[in-house]
This record gives sequence, structure tokens and C-alpha cells, in this order.
Amino acid sequence: MYFLTDKIGFPPVSETSPEGILAIGGDLKPERLLLAYRNGIFPWYSEDEPIIWWSPDPRMVLFPEDLRVSKSMKQLLRKETFSVTYNTAFEQVIRACALMYRPGQEDTWITNEMEEAYIELFKMGYITSVEVWRGEKLVGGAYGVNLGHIFCGESMFARESNASKYGFIHLVRKLKAEGCQIIDCQMHTNHLASLGAYEVPREVFLSYL
Repeated sequence: MYFLTDKIGFPPVSETSPEGILAIGGDLKPERLLLAYRNGIFPWYSEDEPIIWWSPDPRMVLFPEDLRVSKSMKQLLRKETFSVTYNTAFEQVIRACALMYRPGQEDTWITNEMEEAYIELFKMGYITSVEVWRGEKLVGGAYGVNLGHIFCGESMFARESNASKYGFIHLVRKLKAEGCQIIDCQMHTNHLASLGAYEVPREVFLSYL
């Protein structure tokens, strides 16, 4: 197990534990976060833990051309059930993601420290958020670190059924049009699998970085 210091750097991802943990400690300065994402590493920890850095193998990814849209979602999209914006309410989106109840999860991994760090990245132009609205009410959204050819998804939320999927589909289509080659979904969830994401060896994912 590697313990990071104030020096900005990471050990090789080949040193990752079987669980996917690479290192502990350090900070969430923009320079460290960007270095992490550019090397297939991301932070994930709870409020009462030190910063834990991960690089799991296999890696859950979505190739934009593999996006799967169900018949019911196609109907919602045709009806324009919700309206969608980008980068207009990022702070509301990350706060909603932090407060979203998730079964089996006792607390949030989006700590105040994490919020502040990603708000700073947003101001620097490295975050893309999608917001889903019903009228003037924010009902869903998602955000992630945008490296251009790769988008590193972080979290999503929904206050109405299908709102997060609706926003995610719009976001994937936007990213594809902008030349994004691969979307990093980090770890397997049934929700992401239903949208066309699947696991690949970490080496495959890293080859895109």
C-alpha cells in the first residue's frame, strides 16, 4: 500500500491491490486530480476515511457508439419529456449527487472536500455537467471530468423516474459529436450496463489514455 505525500505523483497502476486500491493520502489539488485522471486513477472514499485512490481492473467503460437506448427511453426523448442544459447548474448537480440516497450506502462519498475540489476543476474548464429540468425544477443530472477524447464519469442523480438516464443519453450523444472516444464508468453497476457499458481489462482502458 502506497501512502502519498505532498509531492504530486502516483505509483504505477500495476501496483494496485486486487480490490483496486492504488494509494492513500495526498490531497485533492487540481494538479493531482488531473494527473490521476490522465493515468486512469480516481479518488473514492467516505467522510471518515483518508483519501483513497483507485484504478480497478477490470474497468467499466462505455464506447459512445455502443450506447443502448430502450424503446421506452426513445419515446421519452421523442416527446421531449424534459429539457436539458449543460454546465449551467454544476454546483446544484454535485450537491444533489451528494445528497442522493443510494440503497446499501450509508453515507455519501462526495464529501465537502470533494465538492470544493471539483468546483475548482469546473472553474478551470475540466468538468462537464448535464442538467435535466421539468420546467424550472432540476430533476436529474450527471457530471464528470472531461479530458476531450475521454470523459471520466463521476456521479448522476434523479428526482424523477428516468431523469438521470435521459440526461446521460443526451450527454453521451454530445460527447460523441465532440470526438470523445470512451467514457470511463469506473466500476460495474446494473444501471450503466443497461445503457451499454461493459467491463474491459484495465490495459485496454489505459491504452486510450
